[in-house]
Amino acid sequence: MESLKFDQQLETMYSAAVRLAHAAKASAVLILLDGPTNWHELRERAEGVQVIVAADTIEVLEGAAAVGLSTVVLEMKDSPLYAKLSQALLEAVADEILAPGARVVTLYSGFEANVLDSISVIDLGEHLGRLTVRDLQQIETRVPLDTLQTVLHLALEIGREGREGKPVGTLFVVGDMARVRKHCRTIGFDPVKGYSRKERNLKSAKVREAIKEIAQLDGAILVSADGTVEAAGQYVDAPAAGITLAKGLGARHWTAAAISKVTNAVAVTVSQSSGTVRLFKNGEAILHIEPLRRAMKWRGFEFEPLGGE
Repeated sequence: MESLKFDQQLETMYSAAVRLAHAAKASAVLILLDGPTNWHELRERAEGVQVIVAADTIEVLEGAAAVGLSTVVLEMKDSPLYAKLSQALLEAVADEILAPGARVVTLYSGFEANVLDSISVIDLGEHLGRLTVRDLQQIETRVPLDTLQTVLHLALEIGREGREGKPVGTLFVVGDMARVRKHCRTIGFDPVKGYSRKERNLKSAKVREAIKEIAQLDGAILVSADGTVEAAGQYVDAPAAGITLAKGLGARHWTAAAISKVTNAVAVTVSQSSGTVRLFKNGEAILHIEPLRRAMKWRGFEFEPLGGE
């Protein structure tokens, strides 16, 4: 684990982030780290701004809380940068470090590992919708938070990256499998049928990559409370009586709302058109997360030869 020296580069970027936080009236500066650094320097140069440090492991953050810095442990070593940023913000709200509508200045390694070289300003009111701490606490009583976070990570990656350059929309139904199964039937065939539970658990990076492929197929993906993919390619048939959704939301979102109302499951949708991730509980969309960035799509140049050549 390589330490991040508090050298001139870091001092310059950190000072810029703190000044920007004051100018933008941000609630905090969030720093995404690859390794530990001089926590005392961060605290002393904060100029009254709240500082949150986030990293993949608790070892990286050792000693940060002791000097008054807020900490967020991600455990997302192999995840893309923007997935880590999204999760750090989500967990900071869940831990009541940040308010759902806060503005945050983020400092991170955008180009070179272990070099803090990029700064962004993120408005959580736009990024996290109307999420409240109470929402997360209620969700956790039915679906373990680690399972919910894993599904949200995966949904965000699908929404941002798509598959092979094409946008992908999908639906996850998480928890309360006994009731959920009563409202489902397989469309054609189930691509996860026949695999052991270990081979279907989302804690495995290999399984998550496989689910990204399956997400392109029609039908919902059912996930148990322990993170095991119980079935895929599922047609979900649940009554939508009494449900009201915002205009513009399609059949996938109505299905998510309906199944979350008649069972104790939560449903997570990925919008094909925008990549937006929404979480449904008790028939309502209680959280939406806008993708920080969609995948870049390269296209070849089209041109005509100059006249006469």
